[in-house]
Amino acid sequence: MNQTSGFDIVFSSYEFLRPQKHVLAVFIFLLYAAATLANIFILFVIYVESSLHKPMYIFLFNLICCGLMGSSAVWPKVLSNLLTDWHVSSYEGCLVQVYLLSVYAACTYTTLTLMAYDRYVSICKPLQYHVIMKPSKLRLWLILGNLVPALSIAGQIYLTSRIPLCSRTLNKLFCDNLSIINISCVTGRIGLLSNVYGLLIIVCLSLFPTCLILLSYVKILSVSLRVSKVGQKKALGTCIPHLIVFINYSIATVFSVIYNRFNVPRPSEMNVFISVQITLFPPLLHPVIYGVRTKEIRKCTAKITRSLCKSVSSYYTSKLKVAKIFSIS
Repeated sequence: MNQTSGFDIVFSSYEFLRPQKHVLAVFIFLLYAAATLANIFILFVIYVESSLHKPMYIFLFNLICCGLMGSSAVWPKVLSNLLTDWHVSSYEGCLVQVYLLSVYAACTYTTLTLMAYDRYVSICKPLQYHVIMKPSKLRLWLILGNLVPALSIAGQIYLTSRIPLCSRTLNKLFCDNLSIINISCVTGRIGLLSNVYGLLIIVCLSLFPTCLILLSYVKILSVSLRVSKVGQKKALGTCIPHLIVFINYSIATVFSVIYNRFNVPRPSEMNVFISVQITLFPPLLHPVIYGVRTKEIRKCTAKITRSLCKSVSSYYTSKLKVAKIFSIS
């Protein structure tokens, strides 16, 4: 089948979800809404609280933005497909979705790497922290951490778009790059170049950052073992939230890559589970983990919540007083 622009990609997984699709739609909507609102609230807390304008929380701000981009690239379209009988996407829209998902995945790894480096400098080189993590370097790392993945993935999407498709049906809920490759006629120079380039991206933007993160925590552990129990507890307290997020995201990513790489028939329930695991659970867990485990965010969240409740209470009290005055007159 020759590839041309303007055709639709059909998602066959929805056909098998018909009996429970409305229940699934409600479940996904509640999770997506909860994750989005919780993440936006954490972003608001970090933005308004000057005490959180530190490298660790600026990186967390970027991590949450990546998560919102990844989940929003998938779930509104999935919900639309679940609530209608039209389970398709334009090929161009499919490629845009693949691009946003891939950038989300790559930027998450680069941001987690920066967060690990921040913890390494804070614990292993505390006297040099403000020199190493100064604002100009922070801005440069954030720009590179987002721009390099965005440009690299753009090259991958261009190569994918040049490969003709042998089928227009995906046994998935949404588009991802490996699934598109699986239904393409991967032959010739473009197919080989796309595979090599994709492998290079995985190594540079996934495996290499993972090695740097692990190396950072090996160094942190070696230093922590030489300090007092109080110092060890403090170091672990600042590192555990990041480690939980990293481990959870890495397991989800590895599982998703292996699952998509082996193109064999799979039950639709597995498609749903994998989809939720990689694009919905990580963004949902970020505010929970950091909000509960990080003392500074927990304190600022409680402070802002009290302030908002007081403002709402004052507003309704004033409205009630005005209403009473008018009723008396």
